[in-house]
Amino acid sequence: MRRYSQFLIAIHWLTAILVIVAWFTAVGGRHAKTDPSYVHFTVGLAVLLLVIPRILARLIGAASDVEVPQSYWMGIAARLGHTALYLFLIGLPLSGWYAASRLGVGVSFFGVGLPSLATPTQGPPGMIAELHQTGGTVVLWLAGLHALIAFWHQFVIKDRTLERMNPLAPPVLTED
Repeated sequence: MRRYSQFLIAIHWLTAILVIVAWFTAVGGRHAKTDPSYVHFTVGLAVLLLVIPRILARLIGAASDVEVPQSYWMGIAARLGHTALYLFLIGLPLSGWYAASRLGVGVSFFGVGLPSLATPTQGPPGMIAELHQTGGTVVLWLAGLHALIAFWHQFVIKDRTLERMNPLAPPVLTED
């Protein structure tokens, strides 16, 4: 069994926590314009930044694949599931930034003002803002499904999947 690095484990769990915080700090509708949640903006942009090392790790092979033989279709489903999560982790912060820009709300990241992604409008911010709101709930469902599948791997298939991402698990010694 190959574990993830402590760095990737930390990024994984920090991302999970930030997604939950973003969901709980979200405000919608007219409240987003009159009383914007700067915590939501900062947390969402932090999620976007944390995706970068995760994707780089996958591209250079630092993120280990499941080593237990699985069916072709399970492998495809795993790749599709991870791809969907990554698309949401990129798309949600960008669509939120765009929606805030359409509302004329300035977006900052830890006090640093960011450029607007769109021209402010007097009316509703549009379909992207609606997709952002819906996507926030969908990503929670996907994350929950991701967690359920990890438990299924751990307790039904018994491939020790959770140990690979557990920051408190002792290092695994391999037999050569």
